[in-house]
Amino acid sequence: MKRIAALVLCLSGAASAQGLPSADAVFAPTDPAEVELGHLLFYDPILSGNKTVSCATCHHPRFGTSDGVSLGLGDGASGLGPDRAPDPENYPEQRIPRNAPGLFNLGAAQFVTLFHDGRLEADATRPSGIRTPLGEDMEVGFASVLSAQSMFPVLSADEMAGHYSENEISKAVRLGLLTGEGGAWDLIARRVEEIPVYRQRFDAVIGAKPVHFTDIANAIAAFIAFEWRADDSPFDKHLRGEVALSPTALQGMDLFYGKAGCNGCHSGQFQTDHAFHAIAMPQFGPGKAERFETHRRDIGRMRVTGDPADAYAFRTPSLRNVTQTAPYGHNGAFATLRRVIRHHLDPMTSLSAYDPAQAILPDFDAGDDFSVLSDGREHAAIAGASELTPVELTEAEIDHLIAFLETLTDPTAAAGRLGIPAHVPSGLPVDQ
Repeated sequence: MKRIAALVLCLSGAASAQGLPSADAVFAPTDPAEVELGHLLFYDPILSGNKTVSCATCHHPRFGTSDGVSLGLGDGASGLGPDRAPDPENYPEQRIPRNAPGLFNLGAAQFVTLFHDGRLEADATRPSGIRTPLGEDMEVGFASVLSAQSMFPVLSADEMAGHYSENEISKAVRLGLLTGEGGAWDLIARRVEEIPVYRQRFDAVIGAKPVHFTDIANAIAAFIAFEWRADDSPFDKHLRGEVALSPTALQGMDLFYGKAGCNGCHSGQFQTDHAFHAIAMPQFGPGKAERFETHRRDIGRMRVTGDPADAYAFRTPSLRNVTQTAPYGHNGAFATLRRVIRHHLDPMTSLSAYDPAQAILPDFDAGDDFSVLSDGREHAAIAGASELTPVELTEAEIDHLIAFLETLTDPTAAAGRLGIPAHVPSGLPVDQ
């Protein structure tokens, strides 16, 4: 606990970068006891229906707080990253339809819209302060958008809940009992509270009151905000006048903010405008669909807003620690930075010539993962929605851009401040 308290104090007192908001204005202070509690919960499979999947399974520090694959496997599989494989005794129903995003800086004040399609947003007009797919059923008590986001995977059959009648959590989800007494969130909270170590740790954070699901979510969010705060990269130090970037990285920075036009979307302190853009990203996998729908496409932001102008638009990712978070795109279509940069430079050619071998997919019999790529009508719709204007860069200039992107890596955040716990209070295995 003393180590965590010292780290929290150091981070909250960090000097602000010249011309940028102060650290205290960007990152809210965290409670060391809550951070340590969230640390354990993040790595504990107790939160999943079948007690086999933790938050860390798909957001692991070994893979830059993602999972190292294009589209992952949640419940019904074992192992980590590209080595994750289906369990023959409990075969998954489908791949998770979108790439697991990295968690760097999600505790910063600017991040008020989360998920690839922005279906979770801060909204002061809602009782909970958050607009979510749950609508009026959304519970009050989540401390932030990050807190709410961190716990929606437990309601997903493919990610953490499990399928149909496998366990009490999946049964509740199947019946639509998500919030309130006897709902999936309530059942998980009871599980956690019954573990004496967790009850003691919650006493230190919330007092003796019963543990509510929002208390679990708030602790996990506090941990994420602390563990993966990334604002001390070589780029940050360069802005503060503490270090000089290499000539190659400086050339890349000039391209990024100039000829290449990257900052048109990747702007601001964390190189994101937090907006949604259609960039002709090749599509594959199960698509984003309800169980009763038969299509395999993913229309992105339009699924949230219903506005055709938002078709195939996805949230601009932050580029902090981007070198750690491959593969890239809302579905992980590109395995390397060079390939995704090339796509941005000439999206139509990239879309037409996309090689499925670029996708990193765990071995899984999912039918035709790439059927959308061969659908002429869908292909034309994705291409027609693109906002990108082609840009010509040489291979040397792409090298310079990559050199600049490498300066956005905060090594402390990349490594994680607390690391992976050796064990968790439930006694369940920890993904190492």
